[in-house]
Amino acid sequence: MPETSRRRLLFGTAAVSAGALLTACTSNDPKTEDTAKSTGPAADNKPGKPVTIGFAGPQADHGWLNAINENAKSRAAEYSEVTLESTEGSNDTAAQIGQVKTLINKKVDVLVILPADGKALTQVGLEAMRAGIPVVNLDRIFASPQAYRCWVGGDNYGMGLNAGTYIGEQLKDKADAKVVELAGIDNLELTKQRSQGFADALKNYPNVELVARQAADFTVESGQAKMAQLLQAQKKIDALWNHDDDQGVGALRAIQQAGRDEFLMVGGAGAKSAMDAIKADNSVLKATVLYPPTMAASAIDLARALAQGKGVGGLAELEIPTSLTLYSAVVTKENIEQYLPTGFS
Repeated sequence: MPETSRRRLLFGTAAVSAGALLTACTSNDPKTEDTAKSTGPAADNKPGKPVTIGFAGPQADHGWLNAINENAKSRAAEYSEVTLESTEGSNDTAAQIGQVKTLINKKVDVLVILPADGKALTQVGLEAMRAGIPVVNLDRIFASPQAYRCWVGGDNYGMGLNAGTYIGEQLKDKADAKVVELAGIDNLELTKQRSQGFADALKNYPNVELVARQAADFTVESGQAKMAQLLQAQKKIDALWNHDDDQGVGALRAIQQAGRDEFLMVGGAGAKSAMDAIKADNSVLKATVLYPPTMAASAIDLARALAQGKGVGGLAELEIPTSLTLYSAVVTKENIEQYLPTGFS
Protein backbone atom coordinates (compact mmCIF):
# COMPACT_ATOMS: atom_id res chain seq x y z
CA MET A 1 0.00 0.00 0.00
CA PRO A 2 1.69 3.21 -1.08
CA GLU A 3 2.28 6.01 1.39
CA THR A 4 0.67 4.21 4.32
CA SER A 5 3.68 4.74 6.54
CA ARG A 6 2.66 8.37 6.94
CA ARG A 7 -0.87 7.51 7.92
CA ARG A 8 -0.57 4.51 10.21
CA LEU A 9 -1.77 3.80 13.69
CA LEU A 10 -0.02 0.67 14.88
CA PHE A 11 -1.50 -1.82 17.33
CA GLY A 12 0.52 -4.57 18.96
CA THR A 13 -1.11 -7.77 17.75
CA ALA A 14 -2.64 -9.00 14.55
CA ALA A 15 -5.30 -10.87 16.47
CA VAL A 16 -6.75 -7.70 17.98
CA SER A 17 -9.61 -6.29 15.95
CA ALA A 18 -11.09 -2.84 16.07
CA GLY A 19 -14.05 -4.34 17.90
CA ALA A 20 -11.83 -5.40 20.77
CA LEU A 21 -10.33 -1.93 20.84
CA LEU A 22 -13.78 -0.39 20.94
CA THR A 23 -14.69 -2.59 23.89
CA ALA A 24 -11.44 -2.27 25.83
CA CYS A 25 -10.95 0.24 28.61
CA THR A 26 -14.61 1.28 28.72
CA SER A 27 -15.25 -0.13 32.18
CA ASN A 28 -13.46 -0.76 35.45
CA ASP A 29 -15.62 -3.78 36.09
CA PRO A 30 -13.40 -6.91 35.79
CA LYS A 31 -16.44 -8.88 34.70
CA THR A 32 -16.98 -6.54 31.77
CA GLU A 33 -13.36 -6.87 30.68
CA ASP A 34 -13.46 -10.67 30.87
CA THR A 35 -16.61 -10.73 28.76
CA ALA A 36 -15.00 -8.51 26.16
CA LYS A 37 -12.02 -10.83 25.87
CA SER A 38 -14.11 -13.95 25.55
CA THR A 39 -16.81 -12.74 23.17
CA GLY A 40 -14.55 -10.90 20.72
CA PRO A 41 -17.09 -8.64 19.01
CA ALA A 42 -17.49 -5.29 19.32
CA ALA A 43 -17.65 -1.85 20.35
CA ASP A 44 -19.97 -1.82 23.18
CA ASN A 45 -21.95 -4.97 22.68
CA LYS A 46 -25.25 -3.26 23.35
CA PRO A 47 -27.19 -2.78 20.11
CA GLY A 48 -27.15 0.81 18.88
CA LYS A 49 -29.19 2.45 16.19
CA PRO A 50 -29.86 0.35 13.06
CA VAL A 51 -27.01 0.50 10.56
CA THR A 52 -26.78 -0.66 6.94
CA ILE A 53 -23.21 -1.37 5.84
CA GLY A 54 -22.43 -1.79 2.16
CA PHE A 55 -19.57 -4.22 1.56
CA ALA A 56 -17.77 -4.40 -1.78
CA GLY A 57 -15.14 -7.10 -1.47
CA PRO A 58 -12.90 -9.06 -3.80
CA GLN A 59 -13.54 -12.14 -5.88
CA ALA A 60 -12.69 -15.10 -3.65
CA ASP A 61 -10.12 -16.66 -6.00
CA HIS A 62 -7.45 -16.95 -3.30
CA GLY A 63 -7.57 -18.29 0.25
CA TRP A 64 -6.81 -14.92 1.82
CA LEU A 65 -9.42 -13.09 -0.27
CA ASN A 66 -12.07 -15.65 0.61
CA ALA A 67 -11.18 -15.19 4.29
CA ILE A 68 -11.66 -11.41 3.88
CA ASN A 69 -15.22 -11.95 2.69
CA GLU A 70 -16.00 -14.50 5.40
CA ASN A 71 -14.60 -12.29 8.16
CA ALA A 72 -16.73 -9.36 7.05
CA LYS A 73 -19.93 -11.39 6.84
CA SER A 74 -19.46 -13.26 10.11
CA ARG A 75 -18.60 -10.08 11.99
CA ALA A 76 -21.67 -8.24 10.69
CA ALA A 77 -23.85 -11.17 11.75
CA GLU A 78 -22.76 -10.67 15.36
CA TYR A 79 -24.60 -7.33 15.53
CA SER A 80 -28.37 -7.52 15.71
CA GLU A 81 -28.76 -3.95 14.48
CA VAL A 82 -26.41 -4.28 11.48
CA THR A 83 -27.63 -5.13 7.98
CA LEU A 84 -24.89 -6.05 5.52
CA GLU A 85 -25.49 -5.28 1.86
CA SER A 86 -22.79 -7.38 0.22
CA THR A 87 -21.92 -7.31 -3.47
CA GLU A 88 -20.74 -10.31 -5.45
CA GLY A 89 -16.98 -10.04 -5.22
CA SER A 90 -15.22 -8.94 -8.37
CA ASN A 91 -11.66 -8.40 -9.56
CA ASP A 92 -12.99 -6.49 -12.57
CA THR A 93 -12.55 -2.77 -11.92
CA ALA A 94 -15.49 -1.60 -14.01
CA ALA A 95 -17.80 -4.19 -12.45
CA GLN A 96 -16.76 -3.22 -8.93
CA ILE A 97 -17.27 0.47 -9.64
CA GLY A 98 -20.80 -0.37 -10.78
CA GLN A 99 -21.41 -2.39 -7.61
CA VAL A 100 -20.27 0.47 -5.37
CA LYS A 101 -22.45 2.93 -7.28
CA THR A 102 -25.43 0.63 -6.67
CA LEU A 103 -24.68 0.67 -2.94
CA ILE A 104 -24.43 4.46 -3.02
CA ASN A 105 -27.81 4.66 -4.76
CA LYS A 106 -29.28 2.41 -2.06
CA LYS A 107 -28.15 5.06 0.44
CA VAL A 108 -26.33 2.67 2.76
CA ASP A 109 -25.10 4.29 5.97
CA VAL A 110 -21.44 3.46 5.46
CA LEU A 111 -19.31 1.61 2.88
CA VAL A 112 -16.51 -0.92 3.35
CA ILE A 113 -14.52 -1.34 0.14
CA LEU A 114 -11.58 -3.58 -0.67
CA PRO A 115 -10.84 -2.29 -4.18
CA ALA A 116 -9.63 -4.55 -6.95
CA ASP A 117 -7.46 -1.56 -7.86
CA GLY A 118 -7.12 1.24 -5.32
CA LYS A 119 -6.22 3.91 -7.87
CA ALA A 120 -9.04 2.98 -10.24
CA LEU A 121 -11.67 2.92 -7.47
CA THR A 122 -10.61 6.26 -6.00
CA GLN A 123 -13.21 8.26 -7.93
CA VAL A 124 -16.12 6.16 -6.70
CA GLY A 125 -14.80 6.43 -3.16
CA LEU A 126 -14.82 10.21 -3.56
CA GLU A 127 -18.37 9.99 -4.91
CA ALA A 128 -19.53 8.12 -1.82
CA MET A 129 -17.83 10.54 0.57
CA ARG A 130 -19.37 13.53 -1.25
CA ALA A 131 -22.76 11.87 -0.95
CA GLY A 132 -22.31 11.81 2.82
CA ILE A 133 -21.55 8.08 3.02
CA PRO A 134 -18.33 7.49 4.98
CA VAL A 135 -15.98 4.93 3.45
CA VAL A 136 -13.80 2.42 5.25
CA ASN A 137 -11.05 1.61 2.75
CA LEU A 138 -9.84 -1.94 3.31
CA ASP A 139 -6.28 -3.03 2.50
CA ARG A 140 -5.59 -1.73 -1.04
CA ILE A 141 -5.50 2.01 -0.51
CA PHE A 142 -7.20 4.67 -2.60
CA ALA A 143 -5.03 7.25 -4.36
CA SER A 144 -6.54 10.12 -2.35
CA PRO A 145 -7.20 10.32 1.40
CA GLN A 146 -10.32 12.29 0.51
CA ALA A 147 -11.84 9.07 -0.85
CA TYR A 148 -12.11 7.42 2.57
CA ARG A 149 -12.79 8.25 6.20
CA CYS A 150 -10.66 5.42 7.58
CA TRP A 151 -8.13 3.00 6.11
CA VAL A 152 -7.52 -0.39 7.74
CA GLY A 153 -5.09 -2.97 6.45
CA GLY A 154 -1.93 -4.97 6.86
CA ASP A 155 1.70 -3.93 7.05
CA ASN A 156 3.50 -5.18 3.96
CA TYR A 157 6.82 -3.57 4.84
CA GLY A 158 6.45 -4.96 8.35
CA MET A 159 5.89 -8.46 6.94
CA GLY A 160 9.23 -8.34 5.18
CA LEU A 161 10.96 -6.70 8.12
CA ASN A 162 9.72 -9.30 10.61
CA ALA A 163 10.42 -12.22 8.27
CA GLY A 164 13.97 -10.97 7.72
CA THR A 165 14.55 -10.36 11.41
CA TYR A 166 13.34 -13.86 12.31
CA ILE A 167 15.57 -15.46 9.68
CA GLY A 168 18.50 -13.26 10.69
CA GLU A 169 18.15 -14.30 14.31
CA GLN A 170 18.03 -17.97 13.35
CA LEU A 171 21.19 -17.63 11.25
CA LYS A 172 23.15 -15.02 13.22
CA ASP A 173 25.78 -17.52 14.35
CA LYS A 174 26.23 -19.13 10.92
CA ALA A 175 29.06 -17.90 8.72
CA ASP A 176 28.20 -16.97 5.12
CA ALA A 177 24.51 -17.82 5.45
CA LYS A 178 22.65 -17.87 2.14
CA VAL A 179 18.98 -16.85 1.83
CA VAL A 180 16.53 -16.98 -1.10
CA GLU A 181 13.23 -15.14 -1.55
CA LEU A 182 10.06 -16.33 -3.30
CA ALA A 183 8.16 -13.10 -3.83
CA GLY A 184 4.62 -12.41 -5.02
CA ILE A 185 3.74 -10.39 -8.14
CA ASP A 186 6.49 -7.88 -8.83
CA ASN A 187 4.34 -5.14 -10.36
CA LEU A 188 2.29 -4.87 -7.16
CA GLU A 189 3.31 -2.21 -4.66
CA LEU A 190 2.73 -4.65 -1.79
CA THR A 191 5.35 -7.03 -3.20
CA LYS A 192 7.89 -4.21 -3.46
CA GLN A 193 7.20 -3.20 0.14
CA ARG A 194 7.56 -6.77 1.43
CA SER A 195 10.86 -7.18 -0.40
CA GLN A 196 12.14 -3.83 0.84
CA GLY A 197 11.33 -4.70 4.45
CA PHE A 198 13.07 -8.05 4.04
CA ALA A 199 16.18 -6.46 2.51
CA ASP A 200 16.32 -3.81 5.25
CA ALA A 201 16.11 -6.45 7.98
CA LEU A 202 18.93 -8.52 6.47
CA LYS A 203 21.20 -5.46 6.56
CA ASN A 204 21.34 -5.97 10.33
CA TYR A 205 22.97 -9.39 9.81
CA PRO A 206 26.19 -8.98 7.81
CA ASN A 207 26.76 -12.73 7.76
CA VAL A 208 23.45 -13.30 5.90
CA GLU A 209 23.28 -12.78 2.12
CA LEU A 210 20.24 -12.79 -0.17
CA VAL A 211 21.62 -14.85 -3.07
CA ALA A 212 18.52 -15.33 -5.25
CA ARG A 213 14.96 -14.12 -5.72
CA GLN A 214 12.06 -15.26 -7.88
CA ALA A 215 8.64 -13.63 -8.28
CA ALA A 216 5.62 -15.93 -8.38
CA ASP A 217 1.88 -15.20 -8.83
CA PHE A 218 0.30 -16.09 -5.49
CA THR A 219 -0.78 -19.46 -6.90
CA VAL A 220 0.17 -23.03 -6.02
CA GLU A 221 1.32 -23.73 -9.58
CA SER A 222 3.59 -20.70 -9.85
CA GLY A 223 4.96 -21.32 -6.37
CA GLN A 224 5.98 -24.82 -7.35
CA ALA A 225 7.53 -23.80 -10.68
CA LYS A 226 9.48 -20.83 -9.35
CA MET A 227 10.69 -22.70 -6.28
CA ALA A 228 11.96 -25.52 -8.48
CA GLN A 229 14.00 -22.95 -10.42
CA LEU A 230 15.46 -21.51 -7.24
CA LEU A 231 16.44 -24.95 -5.96
CA GLN A 232 18.05 -25.90 -9.25
CA ALA A 233 20.13 -22.73 -9.28
CA GLN A 234 21.12 -22.82 -5.60
CA LYS A 235 22.71 -26.10 -4.54
CA LYS A 236 22.75 -25.13 -0.86
CA ILE A 237 20.75 -22.53 1.03
CA ASP A 238 20.11 -21.77 4.68
CA ALA A 239 16.72 -20.07 4.60
CA LEU A 240 13.79 -19.21 2.33
CA TRP A 241 11.22 -16.49 2.73
CA ASN A 242 8.03 -17.10 0.76
CA HIS A 243 5.70 -14.08 0.59
CA ASP A 244 2.43 -16.02 0.41
CA ASP A 245 1.23 -19.26 2.01
CA ASP A 246 -0.97 -20.23 -0.97
CA GLN A 247 1.99 -20.24 -3.36
CA GLY A 248 3.91 -21.82 -0.48
CA VAL A 249 1.89 -25.01 -0.93
CA GLY A 250 3.50 -25.34 -4.37
CA ALA A 251 6.88 -24.32 -3.02
CA LEU A 252 6.76 -27.11 -0.45
CA ARG A 253 5.92 -29.61 -3.19
CA ALA A 254 8.98 -28.53 -5.17
CA ILE A 255 11.14 -28.76 -2.05
CA GLN A 256 9.90 -32.27 -1.28
CA GLN A 257 10.35 -33.39 -4.90
CA ALA A 258 13.92 -32.11 -4.84
CA GLY A 259 14.60 -33.91 -1.56
CA ARG A 260 15.95 -30.73 0.04
CA ASP A 261 15.73 -30.14 3.77
CA GLU A 262 18.93 -28.31 4.69
CA PHE A 263 17.20 -24.94 5.21
CA LEU A 264 14.35 -23.34 7.12
CA MET A 265 11.34 -21.75 5.41
CA VAL A 266 9.24 -18.80 6.53
CA GLY A 267 5.83 -18.25 4.94
CA GLY A 268 3.54 -15.27 4.64
CA ALA A 269 -0.11 -14.34 5.39
CA GLY A 270 -1.15 -17.07 7.86
CA ALA A 271 -2.98 -19.83 5.97
CA LYS A 272 -4.24 -22.75 8.02
CA SER A 273 -2.23 -25.18 5.89
CA ALA A 274 0.96 -23.34 6.85
CA MET A 275 0.00 -23.23 10.51
CA ASP A 276 -0.78 -26.95 10.49
CA ALA A 277 2.64 -27.66 8.98
CA ILE A 278 4.35 -25.45 11.58
CA LYS A 279 2.54 -27.26 14.38
CA ALA A 280 3.38 -30.71 12.95
CA ASP A 281 7.04 -29.62 12.62
CA ASN A 282 7.66 -32.22 9.93
CA SER A 283 8.85 -30.01 7.07
CA VAL A 284 11.21 -27.11 6.40
CA LEU A 285 8.38 -24.65 7.12
CA LYS A 286 9.09 -23.28 10.60
CA ALA A 287 7.22 -19.96 10.68
CA THR A 288 4.79 -17.69 8.87
CA VAL A 289 4.42 -13.92 9.07
CA LEU A 290 0.82 -12.78 9.38
CA TYR A 291 -1.16 -10.54 7.06
CA PRO A 292 -4.42 -11.01 8.95
CA PRO A 293 -7.75 -11.27 7.08
CA THR A 294 -9.31 -10.32 10.43
CA MET A 295 -8.85 -6.78 9.10
CA ALA A 296 -12.22 -7.24 7.37
CA ALA A 297 -13.91 -7.86 10.72
CA SER A 298 -12.16 -4.77 12.05
CA ALA A 299 -13.46 -2.80 9.08
CA ILE A 300 -17.04 -3.83 9.94
CA ASP A 301 -16.47 -2.78 13.57
CA LEU A 302 -15.17 0.60 12.44
CA ALA A 303 -18.00 1.06 9.94
CA ARG A 304 -20.58 0.37 12.66
CA ALA A 305 -18.84 2.82 14.99
CA LEU A 306 -18.78 5.47 12.27
CA ALA A 307 -22.48 5.09 11.55
CA GLN A 308 -23.36 5.21 15.25
CA GLY A 309 -21.05 8.12 16.05
CA LYS A 310 -18.77 6.20 18.40
CA GLY A 311 -15.06 6.48 19.00
CA VAL A 312 -12.51 3.83 19.97
CA GLY A 313 -12.47 2.80 23.62
CA GLY A 314 -9.08 3.27 25.23
CA LEU A 315 -8.19 6.33 23.15
CA ALA A 316 -8.78 9.92 24.21
CA GLU A 317 -10.17 10.99 20.84
CA LEU A 318 -13.91 11.12 20.28
CA GLU A 319 -13.56 9.88 16.70
CA ILE A 320 -12.18 6.68 15.20
CA PRO A 321 -8.66 7.00 13.72
CA THR A 322 -8.07 7.75 10.07
CA SER A 323 -5.77 4.75 9.75
CA LEU A 324 -5.24 1.40 11.45
CA THR A 325 -2.40 -0.91 10.48
CA LEU A 326 -2.42 -4.48 11.78
CA TYR A 327 0.80 -5.97 13.11
CA SER A 328 2.58 -8.74 11.20
CA ALA A 329 3.27 -11.23 13.97
CA VAL A 330 5.68 -14.12 13.39
CA VAL A 331 3.96 -17.43 14.12
CA THR A 332 6.21 -20.33 15.17
CA LYS A 333 5.78 -23.66 16.92
CA GLU A 334 6.16 -21.82 20.22
CA ASN A 335 3.08 -19.61 19.77
CA ILE A 336 1.08 -21.59 17.20
CA GLU A 337 -1.81 -22.39 19.56
CA GLN A 338 -2.50 -18.69 20.02
CA TYR A 339 -2.77 -17.98 16.31
CA LEU A 340 -4.14 -21.27 14.93
CA PRO A 341 -7.79 -20.12 15.15
CA THR A 342 -7.00 -17.21 12.81
CA GLY A 343 -5.66 -19.47 10.04
CA PHE A 344 -7.62 -19.35 6.79
CA SER A 345 -8.26 -22.05 4.18
